[in-house]
Amino acid sequence: MPRQKSTHVDSPHAVGERLKRAREEAGLSQRQLSFPGCSPAYISRIESGDRIPSLQLLREIGRRLGVSEDYLATGSEFSGDLAGALVEAQVALRLGELDEAERLFSLLLESRPSGALRGEALAGLGHVALRRGDPRSAIGFFEDATEVFGAGEPNHPDLADSLGRAYAMVGELESATGLFERYRAAAAERDDALQTIQFSVLLAHALIDSGNLGRAEELLGEALTLGRSSESPSVRAQLFWSQSRLHAERGDALAAARLARSALEILRLTEDTYRTARAHQLLAFIELERGNAQEALDLLEEGWPLLQTSANDVERAQYRLEEARALARLGRSEEAAALAMQISGPLADAHPEDAARSFSVLAGVFQDLGDRGRARELYELAAELLEPRNPNRFLAEIYSRLAELAETEGRKEEAYELMKKAMGAQNAATESTAS
Repeated sequence: MPRQKSTHVDSPHAVGERLKRAREEAGLSQRQLSFPGCSPAYISRIESGDRIPSLQLLREIGRRLGVSEDYLATGSEFSGDLAGALVEAQVALRLGELDEAERLFSLLLESRPSGALRGEALAGLGHVALRRGDPRSAIGFFEDATEVFGAGEPNHPDLADSLGRAYAMVGELESATGLFERYRAAAAERDDALQTIQFSVLLAHALIDSGNLGRAEELLGEALTLGRSSESPSVRAQLFWSQSRLHAERGDALAAARLARSALEILRLTEDTYRTARAHQLLAFIELERGNAQEALDLLEEGWPLLQTSANDVERAQYRLEEARALARLGRSEEAAALAMQISGPLADAHPEDAARSFSVLAGVFQDLGDRGRARELYELAAELLEPRNPNRFLAEIYSRLAELAETEGRKEEAYELMKKAMGAQNAATESTAS
């Protein structure tokens, strides 16, 4: 017999698609969503468009997912239901439709929601800003969302992850480490191994950025112990990635490359395009440090399509910075100069070390082109950004470059003073690394 035409849903297949999106947004499997009278198999048939559930059943499913039966039945954007509107906004964000997501999150806030709905809408606007490469605006939205959630804050790990990354992007590493430390402690207290690993890794990255390698190593050791039996590719890749960064900072490029390649090979088997692209970036950085510029460039070209659709402007600029370095090392100075000039703008609001590296790359390119005056200006600008963050191994390298320029131009006394600064910065960085 032909299926009787439904009057309470717009399309069986559309209902199935909305149900699947809402279920995945809620982080539930079909079995977890099931209940007496609605088996996992029946949910599967609804999602495939083979069954048309009653409004009563849609109402119960919607209650469990935090959406309305009207949304599941017809896709009505608001229909008086703010939870359904939130799902629409979150789906638009996940699909990369940033203008639409911003419009929907803003409309939701204009409806003056309270409690968790307001917090989620503010967090959504923060994610939109972060995806657009505006970490300072993102921080404002994320902090407002955190204030709304209040005592429930430790139950929002994705918000903490994004807020911490935004802090790091603008150089507020103390704020990032404090946030990650708090979430790590909360996860450990409730014996949540996966979140303990997640925030141990995030905290370790922030500590590496701030030069506290001893504490980072301790955290990664604890995370490795917890994660040895994990079957999650994401967890294992994160641990390899973090160890690789630590070895790179300690100057062990061979071990860093081996671990970075392990992370990359694991991520290639997943659908996580963002982390896969960042693994390409990390391995390219290490290969550059080992003197393998062509291999680095090949890795960057392979990973670039993965990053274009999954990162913000600052992250894309940071990625292409490695490409500019590789081009400069290969003697393709004009290409490197054009690319470095192109990406220097988005990096102005980035972490000071990333901005300094960008200016240093530019300086090296101009030095290769014979424009020593412009090179000196850019090295000095990079040094200004890093001096407040001393000890810093990269600062020592910049002082050395300035000393070389001064010596080439016959300014012997200035070159001597700059070399003393370089040695002092290197000694301080070595002592920090050993601690």
